[in-house]
Amino acid sequence: MKRFSLTATLFAGVLLGASLTAQAHGVGEVVTPNFEHAIPNIPGKSLVAVEVDYAPGAQSPSHVHAQSAFIYAYVVSGAIESQVDDGPKQVFKAGESWYENPGARHTVSRNASKTAPAKLLAVFIVDSDDKALTTPVAHAGEK
Repeated sequence: MKRFSLTATLFAGVLLGASLTAQAHGVGEVVTPNFEHAIPNIPGKSLVAVEVDYAPGAQSPSHVHAQSAFIYAYVVSGAIESQVDDGPKQVFKAGESWYENPGARHTVSRNASKTAPAKLLAVFIVDSDDKALTTPVAHAGEK
């Protein structure tokens, strides 16, 4: 019997019907759908996973997620600098993770390296009707 990795299983889910398409959000950042499925024992909730690829030195704009979204973020490769709400800026390396509570503001999300790419897997537990998972917001003093 062959064993399939979680990545292979999630990829199969994409092939079976993820409805999102790859999109660029920030400079040098590409968001690609990985998995989307309703959670059968929690009516109205879905699990959605996206991969965020950062070019060297790339970043996401400051943003909030859908108000219903609980997010688990896992660094697949490289290193990601992150700050959620007024918490400390932290650098997470491949294999490390963090979470974001519903309504949290993700003020910093960027590749910690100016020379190597980085990849993040973001897993959302979200209301099934919430389709806009990320909305950019300006920092104080920005237009």
